[in-house]
Amino acid sequence: MQNKVPPPAKTPRRLPSSPKLVGETSPVASLIQRARALEALDLRLRLTLPPTLRPHCCLADARAGRVVFLANSSIWAAKLRLHQTPILAEAQKALGQPFKVFAVKVAPLPSVPPEPARRKPLSSAAAAHLSAAAVTLADPELRALFLRLASLASISDSEDTVD
Repeated sequence: MQNKVPPPAKTPRRLPSSPKLVGETSPVASLIQRARALEALDLRLRLTLPPTLRPHCCLADARAGRVVFLANSSIWAAKLRLHQTPILAEAQKALGQPFKVFAVKVAPLPSVPPEPARRKPLSSAAAAHLSAAAVTLADPELRALFLRLASLASISDSEDTVD
């Protein structure tokens, strides 16, 4: 007598769904939303501060009745503590909940990427020297490169003079 093993039951195959972007997944999306909310609150709270103090501090957290700021030195932290009353009042207005505790921690502030350096324009004198050097070159490719560089001066000069 042979024992016949029934074939495995076929389960319906699910088509793979298209992959989600990282920012669309629930945990990451909530983190992004929280970061944006803190950034907006940071801007709003720092507007209550004197302009000289603003670049030396930033909001780190605001929840459970506590506002935490970062300052880049102990001197700025001490100056920031003098403004805790208006900061707490503004946080309460912004979030609609009472804030009673104000803390300042000394830490390096998050860096802002520097703006790319603006190129210095090529002067007319430099363009004249490049053109004169190009005439003396035997290599046609190198001559063309020198002349192309020299032509940049006329473009930058005309941009500077047009208002």
